[in-house]
Amino acid sequence: MKVVALIARILLGLIFFVFGLNGFLHFIPMGPMPTGLAGQYITVMMQSHYLYFVATLQVAGGALLLVGRYVPLALTLLGPVIVNILLYHLLMDLKGIPMAIIVTILWAIVAYRHRQYFSGLFTQQTA
Repeated sequence: MKVVALIARILLGLIFFVFGLNGFLHFIPMGPMPTGLAGQYITVMMQSHYLYFVATLQVAGGALLLVGRYVPLALTLLGPVIVNILLYHLLMDLKGIPMAIIVTILWAIVAYRHRQYFSGLFTQQTA
C-alpha cells in the first residue's frame, strides 16, 4: 500500500503542478471553448481572474505533494478544487469526466494513507 500511495501522491502532484502552472503560463493549448453553460462558467472564471486563485492552489498543493512535505495540507487545499472539477464535469461538460474520476481516485488513495491526520475532524464531541 505504501508504494501505491507514493505513486498516487507523485502522479497527483504532477497533475496539479503542471495544470496549475498552465493557468499562468498557458503552455498547453486549449481546444475550443465549450458551448452553453460550461462556456459561460469558464468565461466568468477567466474574466474575473478567479482562475488565478485556483491555479495558485493547484501549484501549491501539487508542489507540496511532489516534495512530500505537508501532505495533509496539500490534500486539504486540493480537495475543494477536485470537488469543483468533478461537479463541473458531471453537471456541465461530461467530456472530461474520466480524468476527473482518476484524479479523485488518486486523491482518495493518498488521503487514505494519511487518514490518521484527519481523524480529529470526525470526532462527535469537541469538549
